[in-house]
Amino acid sequence: MLSSPINKFRLMGFLEGLSLLILLFIAMPLKYIVGYPEAVTYVGSLHGVLFIMYLATIAYVTLKIRWSFIWISSAIAVAFVPFGNLVLDKKVRKLHN
Repeated sequence: MLSSPINKFRLMGFLEGLSLLILLFIAMPLKYIVGYPEAVTYVGSLHGVLFIMYLATIAYVTLKIRWSFIWISSAIAVAFVPFGNLVLDKKVRKLHN
């Protein structure tokens, strides 16, 4: 599965996107509704590490397959939008399969 740079990118995008969703829809409510701020501390730290790894994966894919500026900027932009990685993944899968 992880034999190509695109598949590595898709996996990292999924993990980073999932961590964003967990941060926004589970950890943040736990902090502000239940009063458990440690949830944001732990999940936020994990999300930060995954985000850095995601950016490194974008750089790796760019070097390997010479992604255009549009793909690079799109990959970075969707990291800030809930469910954005899923939308980009669909386009990447359609283009590279």
